[in-house]
Amino acid sequence: MGLNKKSVDDINAKGKRVLVRCDFNVPLKNGEITDETRIVAALPTIQKLINDGGKVILCSHLGKVKNGPNEGESLAPVAARLSEKLGKPVKFVADYNVTGEEATAAVAAMKEGDVVLLQNTRFRGAEETKNGEEFSKELADLADLYVCDAFGSSHRAHASVEGVTKFITAKGGENVVGYLMQKEINFLGNAVENPVRPFVAILGGAKVADKLNVISNLLEKCDTLIIGGGMAYTFLKAQGYEIGKSLVDDTKLDYCKEMMEKATKLGKNLLLPVDAVTIADFPNPIDAPVEVETCDVADMPADREGCDIGPKSQALFADAVKNAKTVVWNGPMGVFENPTLAAGTIAVAKALADTDATTIIGGGDSAAAVNQLGFGDKMSHISTGGGASLEFLEGKTLPGVAAADDK
Repeated sequence: MGLNKKSVDDINAKGKRVLVRCDFNVPLKNGEITDETRIVAALPTIQKLINDGGKVILCSHLGKVKNGPNEGESLAPVAARLSEKLGKPVKFVADYNVTGEEATAAVAAMKEGDVVLLQNTRFRGAEETKNGEEFSKELADLADLYVCDAFGSSHRAHASVEGVTKFITAKGGENVVGYLMQKEINFLGNAVENPVRPFVAILGGAKVADKLNVISNLLEKCDTLIIGGGMAYTFLKAQGYEIGKSLVDDTKLDYCKEMMEKATKLGKNLLLPVDAVTIADFPNPIDAPVEVETCDVADMPADREGCDIGPKSQALFADAVKNAKTVVWNGPMGVFENPTLAAGTIAVAKALADTDATTIIGGGDSAAAVNQLGFGDKMSHISTGGGASLEFLEGKTLPGVAAADDK
């Protein structure tokens, strides 16, 4: 899916009220932001609209908001951090109704280049439901133009992501994507639809079920598919290996066999671990010291659990990446939260850091791993959306992308 969508470069924002859907779903601890990556990622689009003389109205969700609005999930700390980053005041509308009188008054008072941040969109409760129509219309009533720059939410057809666009269109406004969305779609879209070959895809993480369609779709697109992490054990069991107490999804054994057959039929390389780092019991807490034994996958003891790829697999996977021109990676190779069980994930990250290929990290745990391990600046692109990047790699249409106007 190439990006034939209008972007912030295609609109004239001067004097216009511009509603920008950002992804400010940042981690908070005691009201303090512990990782500002998503705020920093939104700055180029916001700055562009300020410079163009737009009246910039920002909105985002934060957290899951299970028990109704609460100060612990207010966007107030984001407004404060944004003010620092932009070097100008960002007016925060604290109203839990999000689009109520306070918001209307704040927007009415705006001058060109001003910035307003609305309260957490999920405080409305209608953000994710069928009752989103009214909320969508109220959001659109505040603005003349709409910019979606929240890739991390673009796979959800929510009021502030997709619903609002219909009402903006109805009043003659334009719906465009921001710089962050454009970058995500260019990297992920080109990797999947038009990769420079050899194209290697690496999938890890715990469950096969989470990545069923991704595996199938990527087998058709890539030259080599590497499977590690917990889900590799279902594939190994499907091949007839003893996998001990390792994570397995017995309902997906036939699917794994099908995928291995599909790889053979398409002439694709499907690489699975050849050795495993095993433990007797899962560490508690997760980062507690743990004793490990490494064995070939043919010699897995029945009373142990595989929790990382071993050195032979690390070498095998690194070798496959060495001559690649495009690499997409989603999901760690083991329980990377434990220092003893992070070696496989570190080895893959290092292999990607050392290659000349275009390297794309598909959000979520792999993005966290790459950043924590200090390899972030060596990657071509780290996606800001775990779920969205996975659906993109599946070949699904993302509502937040589809809703933007075509060029």
